[in-house]
Amino acid sequence: MSHIAKILGRRIRNYRTAMGLSQEKLAEFSGCHPTYIGQIERGEKNATIESIEKIAAALNVSLSTLFEMLGAPEDETRNIPLECYEFLSAKTKAEQEHIYRILLEMDKYKKN
Repeated sequence: MSHIAKILGRRIRNYRTAMGLSQEKLAEFSGCHPTYIGQIERGEKNATIESIEKIAAALNVSLSTLFEMLGAPEDETRNIPLECYEFLSAKTKAEQEHIYRILLEMDKYKKN
């Protein structure tokens, strides 16, 4: 499957787990089959935009957030900002704020 399908699936999984939802619960809330949710999360299926819209609504996430930086150019080097984005998107809002405060403190020491 495509690289984009895998990234999108990982994002959906990250948001689902951050909300404490099982694949079955997300399927129930979105009106999709649990097997289909699993296939999307693993990047095995190209989901329709309608399915992604239903899943995003069930996760209370905008489509623009799910697709943000999705088509960023790829090269042979690691894309650290994208990896950071993926890492943070899997965390709860409180965890994100805590990590951000840590980064700010680390940056203060770098400047000295």
